[in-house]
Amino acid sequence: MNAGVPQDRPERAYDVVLFGATGFVGALTAEYLAEHAPAGCRWALAGRDLAKLERLRERLAAIDPACATLPLLRADAQDAAAVRELASATRVLATTVGPYVWYGAELVAACAEAGTDYVDLTGEPEFVDRMFVEHDARARETGARLVHACGFDSIPADLGAYFTVRQLPEGVPLAVDGFMRSNAFFSGGTLASALTALGRGPQTLAAGRARRLHEPRLLKRRARGPLGAPRFSRETGTWALPLPSLDPRIVTRSAAALERYGPDFRYRHYASVRHLPVALGGAAAVGATAALAQVPPARRWLMNRWEPGRGPDAERRARSWFTVRFVGEGGGRRVLTEVSGGDPGYGETAKMLAESALCLAHDALPESAGQGVTTAVAMGDALIHRLQKAGITFRVADAR
Repeated sequence: MNAGVPQDRPERAYDVVLFGATGFVGALTAEYLAEHAPAGCRWALAGRDLAKLERLRERLAAIDPACATLPLLRADAQDAAAVRELASATRVLATTVGPYVWYGAELVAACAEAGTDYVDLTGEPEFVDRMFVEHDARARETGARLVHACGFDSIPADLGAYFTVRQLPEGVPLAVDGFMRSNAFFSGGTLASALTALGRGPQTLAAGRARRLHEPRLLKRRARGPLGAPRFSRETGTWALPLPSLDPRIVTRSAAALERYGPDFRYRHYASVRHLPVALGGAAAVGATAALAQVPPARRWLMNRWEPGRGPDAERRARSWFTVRFVGEGGGRRVLTEVSGGDPGYGETAKMLAESALCLAHDALPESAGQGVTTAVAMGDALIHRLQKAGITFRVADAR
């Protein structure tokens, strides 16, 4: 994807505003920005509790003394007027406040109306599909780029598939499989979002149907993300369990938008497990959790086991890692690629969100707008380059 001239944008007080900065991942993102935001970047912290924002600013000042004067903006995610004012003040709004189906809609609406670029960490298909139906048309009119899933959901899958496709011939049918492995733990906020999504099956299906009615159909091209079946993967030497997450939907939306994915593109997404008993136990645990999430008292009990705002400590995060291996085939060529990094849910997710916001704010990017854009469509090579510089690996492991 060739970089173009940045779209003309109205002058704003800030380049980036981080909303939900005092949450677990929000604070990690703020720390990353304190260390890595370029000189001259005008950024601010936002949230509903000014006292917590002030305490966070004090911590950031220990990283970079310039952060002692970092602007603090008070707003509640469900206060439409305050959120509109916030969106109008910045070029890019990054939010870590979930579950997004509860706390995200006003922010997306405000950014679509103000022509403000937006990034989040959602892995909730219902929220993404609802926001497309409600705000894609207006965002296209104002030039806002509304980019969901800018963390571990779904950057490794989306940009990893994009990177893999770039190694394959053009103009031919392509097939890519992604195999994800990690030893990471989760935070209370992540658990709340996952359980909320699992407990809203009918709403998720309804949102998906509504999106399909509004989304233009591809002509003369096809992009598919079938679930696949459990199997042993000879390519990775592991058991592959299909992952019904947001990731394959994001990948196929990138493929639908970009002709580089060829006339007929297929993507499948798996969890990669070395030992069969572990695979069977993991599948059973996911099934049991999904069943419990359908029962409100059980769902509340599970959420209370790990409250939002808490997460693994620095020592545990330092031992965490992730790897996503991709097998791509097409036009007589076969490649094996890999995206890998450290703690996926928190350290690397904070890095991904921050770099996505900085990329939209500062880089020359292809022209795009709307809610349907993904990280591959909106940022592509520029974001891969940023993430590589930040320590996330994109590499070709084998090619034939």
